[in-house]
Amino acid sequence: MKLKIGIFDSGIGGFTILNSLLKTRKDVEVFYLADTKRIPFGSKNFKEIRSIAKEICNFFVDKNLDALLVACNTTNACALDILEDNLKVPCFDLINSVSEVVDKQIIGVLATQTTVRSSYYKIAISTKKENTKIFQQECPEFVSEIEKEKLNFSKLNYLSDLYLRPLKNKNIEELILGCSHYPLIYDFLRKKIDSNIKIIDPSAALIKKFNESFVIPKNDRYVGISYENVKFFVTSEKDVFSKKVKFWFEINKEIRLVNLRSNV
Repeated sequence: MKLKIGIFDSGIGGFTILNSLLKTRKDVEVFYLADTKRIPFGSKNFKEIRSIAKEICNFFVDKNLDALLVACNTTNACALDILEDNLKVPCFDLINSVSEVVDKQIIGVLATQTTVRSSYYKIAISTKKENTKIFQQECPEFVSEIEKEKLNFSKLNYLSDLYLRPLKNKNIEELILGCSHYPLIYDFLRKKIDSNIKIIDPSAALIKKFNESFVIPKNDRYVGISYENVKFFVTSEKDVFSKKVKFWFEINKEIRLVNLRSNV
């Protein structure tokens, strides 16, 4: 019997969590929701994110989930309580998960404006680890660039230098990719900073925590990624999203269009 898992994001950022999940186990059926109509979440205010979170709960409420994987850092920072209170299933989130694997004292965080301004990363890490210095950097243009069908490497190069410079000047020892979109350009970012600076992808920490709670059956160990049991849902432009799924996963999948307000 497969575990029913929900994953949501504003767009393709949750692909990093989906891949991290499917690299470790195959006993899951995944409902992936991308609220493409309202992307990006990272520039919306606290109240808007909490309102969206309630609608996301309405979508998942009849899916009989065993767990929800919160693939959006901004919603994680502003509305984790709403997801937990409404869905009544274990909700595994990026920020609290990654706060448990932080190792060094001087930490840099790349994130969206709303995530940075919530200070959730600072609070979560400081609570778990004393005497840390945490420097956050807003990256307002990253998501829109990563979401493009064809990546503009010249623009990404410029933005990476712009966003990383303040953190590099702080002599950070670890860098947290505090938006689920950012690991999609991990290789690009890795070349921009010293090799002795560890880059942390929170999706790995989240999936580690999930797998500790839902033990992998011994006869169900990972043998290769399969997207057969993944269903994709979007709130707009399903043909565009289909192309992105094909680009990042090299698969063709049916994309279902849904309206979060009426859940049809």
